[in-house]
Amino acid sequence: MAPPSAREVGIDVDAGRRVSGLLQVPERSRACYVLAHGAGAGMTHAFMASVAAELAERGIATLRYQFPYMEQGGKRPDPPALAQATVRAAVAAAGRLAPGLPLIAGGKSFGGRMTSQAQATQPLAGVRGLAFLGFPLHPAKRPSDARATHLAEVQVPMLFLQGTRDALADLAMLRPVVAALGARATLHLVEEADHSFHVPARTGRKDADVLREMLDVLVAWAKGL
Repeated sequence: MAPPSAREVGIDVDAGRRVSGLLQVPERSRACYVLAHGAGAGMTHAFMASVAAELAERGIATLRYQFPYMEQGGKRPDPPALAQATVRAAVAAAGRLAPGLPLIAGGKSFGGRMTSQAQATQPLAGVRGLAFLGFPLHPAKRPSDARATHLAEVQVPMLFLQGTRDALADLAMLRPVVAALGARATLHLVEEADHSFHVPARTGRKDADVLREMLDVLVAWAKGL
């Protein structure tokens, strides 16, 4: 059965800002993943669309949404306060649009980090866990764990899906970060994948194989929440 088509929705961030969203709800959904995009590509990027379609086949609804800068066609990400307000507005919208479904929040790279910062500042209503599709621990070639400091304030379960060749997450730093979070954090490493979850041709695997692996892990983790 083909996954359900995505429905366009609007999300009010504040009195002067409204962003677009795409809601995809399969029959007999078990949960809804509030899915934020990365810094360089919006909610309609092929990766985001594939994540939503694959999750729909697994009984997980998604609400993808734009950050204001992406909505306006800009390239410079919004300041953290505005990005976090957008996350909060999207989660609230998911609660209204998919009533009764447990919520998971997170997303790709920048979107996942803005979600965790919002959760650390004030728990997101209805959110039972955070799932990161490539947590950006540091800029490329500038290893640091400073971006992870706020994770200590997140009290819901967290899933880190990370490629072993991710230039934005040195495993020598990421592993201790996750370990310090204790039982509420789970790390799944995707062998040979980079920050975009591409793998070298020599592995014999395609992007679709990698995506299936990641989302099977995500769904199994979500069932345990």
